[in-house]
Amino acid sequence: MPAPKKTWFSILGVLATGLTILGLVLAATDPNPSGVAKDPLALNGYPPKTAKFALSVTTSADISIHAIVNVNFTTNSIEGTFVVPLFLTGLPVDVRLVGDQAYVGTPNLTSTIGKPWLELKDSLPALFNYSLELVKPDISLITGFPDVTVTRNGYQVTHRFHRDNVAVTELGASPSNLPKVGSLDWSITTGRQGEVTASTLTISTRHNFTTVSASVLSYNQPTHIVAPLSSKVKMEGSGYLSGLLKSGMFSVLIPANFTNLGSTSLS
Repeated sequence: MPAPKKTWFSILGVLATGLTILGLVLAATDPNPSGVAKDPLALNGYPPKTAKFALSVTTSADISIHAIVNVNFTTNSIEGTFVVPLFLTGLPVDVRLVGDQAYVGTPNLTSTIGKPWLELKDSLPALFNYSLELVKPDISLITGFPDVTVTRNGYQVTHRFHRDNVAVTELGASPSNLPKVGSLDWSITTGRQGEVTASTLTISTRHNFTTVSASVLSYNQPTHIVAPLSSKVKMEGSGYLSGLLKSGMFSVLIPANFTNLGSTSLS
C-alpha cells in the first residue's frame, strides 16, 4: 500500500537535509587504508573534476540515511541515490541537482503526485570552490576550537576539533525559534599530498545529536548528470523546499551560525 502523501513529503524533506549538509562536509576518504605507500586518492595538486561519495546522516532518533552521491564540479551538478528508512524496509530515492533545479524521484511517487519526479527551485553554490578546498585545505586557519588533537595512520593525518557552548538549531527551523546550547565535533583527514581525505561532523545537545560523514569512492571518473524528461516531472514553487524541511521525519541539528563553521563566530 502506498504511504500517505504526508509521509512521502516528510521523506523528501530528509533528503533535502542530507544534501544541504553535504555542501558543508563535502570530503573524501580512503575507507580502508591498506598501509601501502601509494595514495589512491592523490590529486597531484589539481582540483578534481568529478567525485563519487558515500554519504551518511545519523541522528539520535536511531534513524539513518545512506546515499551514494556523484558530483560534477565542472558542470555544477549533483546526483544521489538515497536509502531512506520507511517502516521495516529501505526506500531508494533519486535526487538530482542540475543548474537551478532540484529533482526528486521515488518508485511510488507517481501514486502521490501523478509524476515520477518532483522538481524544486533550488540553485547550487559554485561547486568548483569546494573542489579547490579538497586539494590542500589550510587547516591552520580553522579557529574557534579550544580542543584540537592530531593523529597519524600511515600517510593519513586526522585533525579533530571540539568545542562546547555552541549555538545549535534545527535545519529548517523558524528564525523565531531560539537556538539551544550544544557541542561540536569535527574531524578532517588529509592524505600524503595534503588533499582532504575524510570529514565527519557531529552536533550534539543534551538530548539529541546529528552525525554527518562523507567518504570518497572515486575521483575523476566519467560522471554525466542530466535532468529528467520534462514530461515526467511535476513542478513545485520555490518555497516548497522550506516546507519539506519543516515536515522532516526527524530532527537534524546544525550550528546556528552554520556558514562560519571553523571560525571564531560559532556561538
